[in-house]
Amino acid sequence: MERYSMVLLDIDYLTVDEMPVIRLFGKDKSGNEPIIAYDSSFRPYIYAIPIDTERCLDDLAELGLEKLEVTERRDLGKPVEVIRIEFRHPQEVPKLRDRIRNLESVADIREHDIPFYRRYLIDRSIVPMAGIEFNGVEAESASSITSDDVRIIEITDGIQTSDSGFPQLDILSFDIEVRNPHGMPDPENDEIVMVGIAGNMGVESVISTRGEHLDFVERVGDEAAILERFAEIVREKKPDILVGYNSDNFDFPYLSRRAEILGVELDLGWDGSRIKTMRRGFANATAIKGTVHVDLYPVMRRYMNLDRYTLERVYQELFGEEKLDLPGDKLWEYWDREELRDELFRYSLDDVVATYRIAEKILPLNMELTRIVGQPLFDISRMATGQQAEWFLVRKAYQYGELVPNKPSHSEFSKRRGRRAVGGYVKEPERGLHENIVQFDFRSLYPSIIISKNISPDTLTDEKDCDCHVAPEYGYRFRKEPAGFVPSVIGEILSERVRIKGEMKRSDDPMERKILNVQQEALKRLANTMYGVYGYSRFRWYSMECAEAITAWGRDYIKRTIKIAEEFGFHTVYADTDGFYATYTGRRS
Repeated sequence: MERYSMVLLDIDYLTVDEMPVIRLFGKDKSGNEPIIAYDSSFRPYIYAIPIDTERCLDDLAELGLEKLEVTERRDLGKPVEVIRIEFRHPQEVPKLRDRIRNLESVADIREHDIPFYRRYLIDRSIVPMAGIEFNGVEAESASSITSDDVRIIEITDGIQTSDSGFPQLDILSFDIEVRNPHGMPDPENDEIVMVGIAGNMGVESVISTRGEHLDFVERVGDEAAILERFAEIVREKKPDILVGYNSDNFDFPYLSRRAEILGVELDLGWDGSRIKTMRRGFANATAIKGTVHVDLYPVMRRYMNLDRYTLERVYQELFGEEKLDLPGDKLWEYWDREELRDELFRYSLDDVVATYRIAEKILPLNMELTRIVGQPLFDISRMATGQQAEWFLVRKAYQYGELVPNKPSHSEFSKRRGRRAVGGYVKEPERGLHENIVQFDFRSLYPSIIISKNISPDTLTDEKDCDCHVAPEYGYRFRKEPAGFVPSVIGEILSERVRIKGEMKRSDDPMERKILNVQQEALKRLANTMYGVYGYSRFRWYSMECAEAITAWGRDYIKRTIKIAEEFGFHTVYADTDGFYATYTGRRS
C-alpha cells in the first residue's frame, strides 16, 4: 500500500458486481498522468426521524434493512434522535424511501435526495479542483473502470484534501461550423465542415476537408474524418477542461447526431466511454468521463448583464476588442465560394481562441466556487447562484451536525410561489446635474444584518419574553443566542474573506495577489447570494419571515442613515438598497 496524491477533477459512480463504486478522475501533481482512483467502501444512507425509536427499528428491519444506527443530530438547532439507514446501492433509496416515510413509527425522513457522488464528497471532506491524498494500491485492468493509458488505483483508506494551492489545468476550447443553406442548421441534413480547437496544450487549429494552404488548418478526407480527428485529439490530450460556447445546446448535440449518422464513435471519456447528454432542467448538459466539459454560455449569462450574450458581444465586453464576426445564416456561402472560404477558416479559429480567452478569465472564479461549495465544476458551472449557496449549506450542515431540510413538496412549492418579500429602499434619482457628490455605502449590508440580528429559521421564535432581535415593520423575533446555523456559516465566509484580503495587502507577489483576489471574489459572491435565497421557493432553508426581516432592517438602516446625513448638511439625490448618493449643502437640519 502506498500514499498517492492527485488533483481531483471529477467524480461519478458505477455498479460493479451489483455494488456501487465511486470513481475519482484526476491528474498527478505534475499534470501529466491521468488517474482514475476508485473506492468501493462507501454506501448511501438516509435519516429517519422516529416517533417511537424501538418500534421504528423493528419496522425498518421488517423492510429488510439491516444497517441501522441510532444517533443524534440537530433539526433547525434542536437536538433530535434519528436512525441512520444504510443501503447497499443508491438505487435502493428511491425504491424504499416512500415505504419508510409512510411507516406509522416514522415522523419524517431526511437527506434522501442527495446524489450519491455528492454525498461522498461531503462525507469524505474532499473538494474538486484541489489536491487530494489517499492510501491505495495499483489495480489490475478491469472492464468499466479502466483505460489502457490511465493509471488505475484502488483507494484503501485515508482520503483527504492535501492542499489549498490553485492547480494549473490543461484547457482546450472547441467550436463547430456547419454548412447551412436552408437557415437554421439541421443535423439530419447539414454537414459539419470545420471543428476548431485551441487552448494551452500546444493546439490551435481548424480541422476541415479544405484549406490546407493555411498553416493553422489540418486537412482530412471527409466529414467523418473531421469528427474522428477531433475525438482522437481529445482522447490523446485528455484535457482537464473542455470548453465551448453554447456547446450543451448546440455543438455537442449536433456533433452527436452527425456522428451517429456517419457511424463515428465519440468515445472521448478517459475510460473509453462515449459522451453522455442528459437533461438538466430546461437545458441539455453533455458530460465526458474524466475531462470536465464547461459550457461558457450559461456561465456568462449569470455573471454579466448584457443586451445580448453572443460570443462576439461577451468578448467585446471582457476585452474591449472586436472579434471577427460573420452572418450566421450566410456561413454556407463562405464555405461554397472559394474567394470567401479563407475568411470562414479565420472566423472558426477566432471563435475558439476567443472562447479560450474567455475561459482563462472566467474559469478561475468558477473553480474557486467549486472548491468552496465542494461540488464538481461540471455541476457548479450549470448551477444558479442560489443552488450554489444551497449546496454550500448542505456541506456545512454535515459539518455542524444539522439535518438538511427536505425540498418542498409540490403543494408547499405552490404556496410559496405567490409570496414575495418587499425589496430594499429606493429613492428615484433627482433630475439634473449635481456637483460635490458623496457616496455612502454599507459594506455587505444584508449578510451583516443576517449575522448581527441572528436571522435564521432555527432562531425564529414566537416567544414574547425571550432575549430577541425584533424586526422593524413585521415584528418577527429572532433569538440572540445561540448563533443560528445560516448566520454562523455566513460569518465564516466573511471572516475568511477578511483574512484573504489581509493577505492580499501584505503580499508583494503579483500572482499570489491575483489568486487571493479570485478567492475573495468567490466568497463575496457566495455571501451576497445567501440573503436572497431565504425567499427562493425551492430553497431547503426557505423562510419568508427571514427574507422579509432582512430587507426590513435594510430599509430601516438606510433611511436612518439618510436622516443622519441630512442633519449634517447632506441632501440625498439617489438611494438604492445598500447605499445612497448625496450632495453637501452645508445646511444642517
